[in-house]
Amino acid sequence: MQVKGLHSGYGKVPILHDVSFHIDERETVAVIGPNGAGKSTLLKTIAGLVKLTSGELYFDGHNITGTSPDQLVRLGIALVPEGGRPFANMSVIDNLRMGAYSKREVLKTGVLDELFEIFPRLKERAKQMARTLSGGERQMLAIARGLVSRPKMIMLDEPSLGLAPNLVDEIYEKICALRNELGLTVLLIEQNTNYALELASRCYVLENGRIVMEGSSAEMSGSEHIKKHYLGL
Repeated sequence: MQVKGLHSGYGKVPILHDVSFHIDERETVAVIGPNGAGKSTLLKTIAGLVKLTSGELYFDGHNITGTSPDQLVRLGIALVPEGGRPFANMSVIDNLRMGAYSKREVLKTGVLDELFEIFPRLKERAKQMARTLSGGERQMLAIARGLVSRPKMIMLDEPSLGLAPNLVDEIYEKICALRNELGLTVLLIEQNTNYALELASRCYVLENGRIVMEGSSAEMSGSEHIKKHYLGL
């Protein structure tokens, strides 16, 4: 994935300014930054939910600038939104099936059984309404729903948001296992900088809609700016 000179926002309100970065195949990259920096807008723009005003997006060697959200899913890009946002009044199994809305044929490949092996708790609760799940279970459902379409790249927006520390550990163990087992490319947005730097090989810092720093996770961990503003050291 390559993002070149991206500008986007809402109506006449600009949010992202000349954002450029890349993710190699099967790499995990994190974007960190303060609240309101434009992190979620970045993922929504890549996913086709927010229109870019200028710039270009490339995925798998193809220019995907202006491609519709459903077509992006078919090309192999999945977004797990902030808070997971399952369909509260639908069952777990129906939520998962919705993950294949733009790619129905994938349901014939045994993907749901594979996901139930990875997330056994979801199998136990397959017929329950999503609203009855715990916070950790809802996040697992959101990640699993994103994987139903068998994406090449998955974008995770704040997977630790609102979860107790022990549940965050569990979610990140699942993400790490999925990445390794499925060979996924992962773009991670995360307020918890410690988790982001631990999971990702590289990191970008987004502040006021602009990329202000980039480097390996090891380099970022040693940065005085990161220590002061993001790690509380």
